[in-house]
Amino acid sequence: MARKPTPRSEYVLFNVYYEDGSQRSNRRVPAELLGGIDGDEPARVVIQEQDREISAKSGMPPLVIKRVVRVEDDVKEREREVRRANERRAGAR
Repeated sequence: MARKPTPRSEYVLFNVYYEDGSQRSNRRVPAELLGGIDGDEPARVVIQEQDREISAKSGMPPLVIKRVVRVEDDVKEREREVRRANERRAGAR
């Protein structure tokens, strides 16, 4: 007898930048919470809740989130910055 397929939870990975300059990478947020009129804003709420849980366990206060960026967007942004820097260096010669 064939097995019933198990439902898969799809996640979107985010890089989180905090006001103190620190960063946390690859924070998982369920994909079904994202999109729609709010875009990625629900990710911030989920990550803030994750931070509260972590801080409760560690005894440290939660950090203030500066920005939340999807990992793939963050990689593209870094590549763009490197490319621009290389173009500036090549133009300065």
